[in-house]
Amino acid sequence: MRAVSVHRDALVLTSLLWQTNAVALRAGGEAMLIDSPYYPEELEALPELLTGAGFEPDALIATHGDFDHLLGRVAFPGLALGLGEPTVERFHREPGSAQRELRDYDARLYVERSGPLSLGQVQTLPVPGSVELGDRELELHHASGHTSDGMAIFARWCGVLCVGDYLSRLEIPWISKGGSLEEYRATLARLAPLTEAAETVVPGHGAPHGGDVTRRLLEEDLEYLEALERGEERPRLPEGRDSSFQRRIHSENVTRV
Repeated sequence: MRAVSVHRDALVLTSLLWQTNAVALRAGGEAMLIDSPYYPEELEALPELLTGAGFEPDALIATHGDFDHLLGRVAFPGLALGLGEPTVERFHREPGSAQRELRDYDARLYVERSGPLSLGQVQTLPVPGSVELGDRELELHHASGHTSDGMAIFARWCGVLCVGDYLSRLEIPWISKGGSLEEYRATLARLAPLTEAAETVVPGHGAPHGGDVTRRLLEEDLEYLEALERGEERPRLPEGRDSSFQRRIHSENVTRV
């Protein structure tokens, strides 16, 4: 796991698997962890790492309900997990789905855990809306399309925007089960002005970025969605994202659009 400071009040932790990002934020003597790393060893090391860096969390929050973003509860079983209203609704429609998918991927990767994932105490958050962190406020913005749920989290005081599984240099737009091309496009439109106000954009997977890189990713993703809507079987994928796996994602997208 790699830890990089992007602001005195923001630490990005990147898992060895899928370059999955977790973000620790602090303000007014409190701290919060957004999303999570994946491997058990990373989760075991997380409390000591964050405490040593001055980011011992008082609460957890997840950008959406995909299993690889929910594992903060494993590292901090005593903390409440904040979920946006759309994610809570998703879990009511699909009870146990995150736990089953985690078990499936752990089996593929030969990962052993001490026990099953338990979401424990859940705090439902309004989206759009806000949540307090110390003497500051985190903005919560609707971000569906990749899945049926999702929210972007903007810590405006430090310029850090956590977008979940959008605007990644590693992945093309991925319309997962329950997702929607129309909603994905609407989310990119909502994110555009937020990215202009942000210093650092942290995607769910891959290195944080800002400025010119973010604008380029937005343009590339919109162009890809247009090609997807036209039904192109082999569209031109963005540089750095034209791999066999991303082609598989495109094929999956075609079947869902």
